[in-house]
Amino acid sequence: MTRIVPLEDDTLDAAAVVQLTALLAELVRDDAALGWVDPPGVEEIEKLLKQLLAREPGDAHAVVAFVEEEVAGFGYWTRYPRPTHRPHADLEKLAVGTRFGGRGLGRALLRELIAGARTAGVEQLTLDFRGDNARAEKLYLSEGFREYGRLREFVAPADGRRLDKVLHVLDLREAGAPHA
Repeated sequence: MTRIVPLEDDTLDAAAVVQLTALLAELVRDDAALGWVDPPGVEEIEKLLKQLLAREPGDAHAVVAFVEEEVAGFGYWTRYPRPTHRPHADLEKLAVGTRFGGRGLGRALLRELIAGARTAGVEQLTLDFRGDNARAEKLYLSEGFREYGRLREFVAPADGRRLDKVLHVLDLREAGAPHA
C-alpha cells in the first residue's frame, strides 16, 4: 500500500529518519540533483526535519511517501523569508527512491505539495532543477509549471561539471491552474 502523509511530529520515527537518510544518500551518490555534493547524514536530515516542523503554520509544507511501511519519497516547500516575497514559496526538494521510481510517486508528492501551497494561500510556487534533469522538467511542465529563467553553467557538482540551473514557476492565482 502506498500513502503520502504530511510531515508532523509523529510522521517519522527514528527508523524512518534513518530510511529517509539512506534514500537521500543513495540518490546523491547516484548523482541526483538534490543540492548536496556529499550524501547527507542522519544528523543533517534530523536538523532539516526539525527546522521544517518548527516553521509557523503555512510557512512550510513537507510530505513523505511510504510504500508499505518504508519511506519511498520526500518533498517540501518553504515560504520566502523576505517580506516582499512572503506570498510565494519555493519547492526545495522532491525526491523518490530509485527502487520506487516509475510508480507515480513523484507526481503524487508534487500534487500534495501544490495542494498544501494552495491551502496556505501561496500565490506562486517556484522551483529550480539542474539542466540535465529532463525527467523532472517533463513532470513539472505536465503539472502546469513554466520556465521563467535559466542560469547557464550555474550548478557545480563535485566532479567539475557545470550545469544550467532551470527556474520554473506555477502561478496558483491563475484561473485553471492545475488542481484548482
